[in-house]
Amino acid sequence: MTEANKQKSGWLNLVVDYGPVIVFFAVYKYFSPADRGNSVAEVLAVIQGTVSFMVAAVIALLVSKWKLGKVSPMLWLSTLLIVGFGGLTVLLHDPIWIQVKPTAIYLLFGVTLLIGVWRGKALLKLLLEAAFEGLSDEGWMKLSRNWGLFFLALAALNEGLRHWLSFGDWIAAKLWIFLPATFLFTFAQIPMLLRHGLAVDQQTDVLENPPHE
Repeated sequence: MTEANKQKSGWLNLVVDYGPVIVFFAVYKYFSPADRGNSVAEVLAVIQGTVSFMVAAVIALLVSKWKLGKVSPMLWLSTLLIVGFGGLTVLLHDPIWIQVKPTAIYLLFGVTLLIGVWRGKALLKLLLEAAFEGLSDEGWMKLSRNWGLFFLALAALNEGLRHWLSFGDWIAAKLWIFLPATFLFTFAQIPMLLRHGLAVDQQTDVLENPPHE
């Protein structure tokens, strides 16, 4: 793959991974009432944002298949959960379902990765091997362990924030806390990955393709 194609693919991955969240935030903010005490209008804004989120997630999955030629297992799972929990939000008119979706994903990923490490299997290697060329088995085990613990920390943080913050502030936190934290954590893994054999020219791929919800 040429350098230009790598750069294009990297940006497309970012759009596919985080575009639906941005769409959800934008639609919710657009329809969110100025009067925060208007609970009916607030729920309607959540539902409109949720429907947009579901549509954007499906479109992102189709774009990934069309432009990148593949759909990662994480993207499949994330899309299924977005549609499932989003459907519950729309049907029951209860925003809690869209809020607990990230917790469910983080817990599932975190527990699965840590069980794999406990059993001596680096499950991230099955998903991301092409993006971490040269990484040793020990490096894969440490990466799986670190991401497993990080996902559990994100699950706890999401539960705390959804209890402490209003729905609008929780949505903002998804963009201004979770997204930067994920990229900072990914960046922090690079020294360890390089010590365990990661090819130097793969560093950009690591930053452009972090595991995500």
